[in-house]
Amino acid sequence: MKTTTSYRRTLGLLALSALATPLVQAEAPNWYIGGNAGGTAATIDDARITSSLLGSGLTTTSISDRDRDSGYRLYAGYQFNRYWALEGGYFDLGKFGYTANTVPLGSLTGDIRLKGWNLDLVGTLPLSERFSLLGRVGANYADTNDTFTSTGAVRVINPNPTARETNYKFGLGVQYAFNDALALRVEAERYRINDAVGNNGHVDMATVGLVYSFGGKQAAPAYRAAAPQPMPVVVAVAPPAPEPAPVPQPLPPPAPRFEKYSLSATELFGFDSAQLKLPQPKLDQIANALKGDASVRQVAIIGYTDRLGSDKYNQKLSEQRALSVKSYLVGNGIEASRLGAQGRGAANPVAVCTNKKRADLIQCLEPNRRVEIEPIALQRQVK
Repeated sequence: MKTTTSYRRTLGLLALSALATPLVQAEAPNWYIGGNAGGTAATIDDARITSSLLGSGLTTTSISDRDRDSGYRLYAGYQFNRYWALEGGYFDLGKFGYTANTVPLGSLTGDIRLKGWNLDLVGTLPLSERFSLLGRVGANYADTNDTFTSTGAVRVINPNPTARETNYKFGLGVQYAFNDALALRVEAERYRINDAVGNNGHVDMATVGLVYSFGGKQAAPAYRAAAPQPMPVVVAVAPPAPEPAPVPQPLPPPAPRFEKYSLSATELFGFDSAQLKLPQPKLDQIANALKGDASVRQVAIIGYTDRLGSDKYNQKLSEQRALSVKSYLVGNGIEASRLGAQGRGAANPVAVCTNKKRADLIQCLEPNRRVEIEPIALQRQVK
């Protein structure tokens, strides 16, 4: 096998770039396990094989390489915080080989099986509430088992050499979180390998796998907004009179009151989405109120997110959610000129959370994910 120096250096720089993220206070330390499987590819050193046979007085006429196989790895890790984890596991890179034909007439067939253990430092760069970039560097302890067979003029002195050596490895990937406990990983890795007869090279592995976090199921809410208090009931009592009292006139409806309405993003949208769920009775009520009061001409629709994810991503998501609400109201007969939409990202939080576990933190920050609309005058029904 042989190395491609420029390719290795490029991947190495990308991996170090992904790992170069500021270390922050741990928010969700926990253990996790996982497994990946996919395809592997080795670089077989045909030139060295040809040279070795030539040294024995044999001329190589053709070489057939078997440089593709499948592999897998099983691993366990400890997530120190949202950026760093230490991960160890077992890998099997598969089996590779070649057949060289020679003059004088003969052939040499070589096969190698690669498996072993690895220990990696894994860096995570969150891009949103679900997507993250992964980068890893570490060491692999590989067990290489070679098998050589020959025919005709080719002679093999040691048909089954073995070797065990420690070398470096690195990789890049992406992760998508289905929820707080289960995530999907797609990764590309390079393993530096030395075989049992002194060939130095590498094996690349591209895999897909699942990761299960043992700390992802605890979701006790750390913050719960107080339920709104019902308005007091006003009862008109007619004074006693010797004569039958006149029929009381119905009380006029209470005067509308201008308010700021705060709508939960959880009720309006799917997780990490700006697409409105349907139906939306609260937005229908606001649309009816605006239709009934043409004096309200400047209605502000302001979207907010929590602090998780990058500032740029949160700003864009808050703007998209505010525009979705505006589009819904316009679709219900409200003039677009009466409505303004803007996003303020993670600004003006209504809940301050210091939870350590990520699931608890996401639950606690829920009130900050909202859309505010003002001023709106709604008629409150007495209950």
